[in-house]
Amino acid sequence: MQLSTIIINHNQCRQLRQALAALKQATLHLDAEVIVVDNASEDLSLRMLKAEFPEVQVIAHDKPQDFAKAANSALDNARGSYVLVLNPSVIVGDETLDKLHEFMELHTDTGGLSVRMLDAEGNFIEGSNKNMPPEWVKFFQLSGLSRLFSKSRLFSKHYQAGWIEEFENTEMDVLNNCFMMLRKSVLNEIGVFDERFKSYGCDIDLSYRIRLAGFKNYYYAKTFVIQQGQVQINKLSWQYIKNFYGAMFTFAAKYLFRLPELRLKTLPGWSSPAYELKQ
Repeated sequence: MQLSTIIINHNQCRQLRQALAALKQATLHLDAEVIVVDNASEDLSLRMLKAEFPEVQVIAHDKPQDFAKAANSALDNARGSYVLVLNPSVIVGDETLDKLHEFMELHTDTGGLSVRMLDAEGNFIEGSNKNMPPEWVKFFQLSGLSRLFSKSRLFSKHYQAGWIEEFENTEMDVLNNCFMMLRKSVLNEIGVFDERFKSYGCDIDLSYRIRLAGFKNYYYAKTFVIQQGQVQINKLSWQYIKNFYGAMFTFAAKYLFRLPELRLKTLPGWSSPAYELKQ
């Protein structure tokens, strides 16, 4: 099988229906499967899936799972040579996946790929080719973690003018978690998402591990997808602050202090990850 698409859904029935309809059209020329992880939706998502998309594999959780854990539950079942982790708010074009598949087949050093994203009005979404939050960039500079990305554009003035590269295929550091096309053989080598990262940071960690293993991440600009409006997040809530900023310290502890080697199983939240980090 060529492609497995994984979508994590929580009460996004309308957007999920549109995303799946577009996927069906986009995979006409690919041997593909779709796996939807439903995170305890209370809307009509599960009923809609059963009635309108019976071919879709559904993993239904009774309780909401963190992004990494939900994605990993689908990755265990994915059979494709490539895996697309797709946000239900994203609509792919008819030729998008064919072009991305062709690119990754030709560039065998590619571990992951993100794509040019437009909003519903056709405006370029800057996060398409620079997905490191500014708070993380500042934290990396202050903590010394920027040395992990020694060849990175994240900390350069050139990077801040990312709009220049909207139409250029370029190497990138951090894949956009709304659209991550991953080579399954690379995941088999480096492991899946680290479940110690809750709602944030697991995409940054996975992107870094892809590069650490000697593969490249790319921003592909020769096609595009449409991102519909996303669920608004209350950035003043304690849950957001704890997960967002806690992910920074988890990343710092992991790579500055090599916690994967310490195996501190007695500390809550620091049990062994879902993979073994190869140093």
